[in-house]
Amino acid sequence: MKGRTMATDANPQQGEREPRTARGRRTQRALLDAAAVEFGEKGFHEGSISGITRRAGVALGSFYTYFESKDEIFRALVRDMSARVGQRAGEAIARTTDTLSGERAALKAFLEFAREHKEVYRIIDEAVFADPESYRQHYEGTARRILDRLKAGATRGEIREDVDEAHAWAIMGINVFLGLRYCVLDDSADPETVAALANAMIAEGIRRR
Repeated sequence: MKGRTMATDANPQQGEREPRTARGRRTQRALLDAAAVEFGEKGFHEGSISGITRRAGVALGSFYTYFESKDEIFRALVRDMSARVGQRAGEAIARTTDTLSGERAALKAFLEFAREHKEVYRIIDEAVFADPESYRQHYEGTARRILDRLKAGATRGEIREDVDEAHAWAIMGINVFLGLRYCVLDDSADPETVAALANAMIAEGIRRR
């Protein structure tokens, strides 16, 4: 499994204009990063375009070169954060050699990302009201990537043959709530230790032996 990659949903869509120059890409990146802070601190409804441009150090008029509205940059931000989580996990998985170690590495990578970007929880949670389709796409896309990995592992004979969608959603649920507990509410625990514990539970269950 060494060298595996994981697809992400990182492609721009739904209207925002893809920059054609390196400078434009830097400006768009600055706006997305600023939006993460703005919405992370204030929420979608209290956050504002002027607050985003002020944080990004970008003229208000420049915002509309890349996004049509606050709703549009919020949708782009949800996709962007989802893709970045997927990319971080994919890079970690590519350095592993089997399915279970890959899932352990993916969880550790997610926990590290969540510690660096605690705002991801508020942004994704607010998407259920501000943009339900982005919310749905985030979780369905993440579960789909996990299921693809599990099925590939089953094909290689590394895990049970009957893995299905519910297994993928269960693993995603474990990851999400461990991130909430050990990254947002309290970030004192070692991500490697948390990932190892969860991985052992996935591999062996909790039944007394």
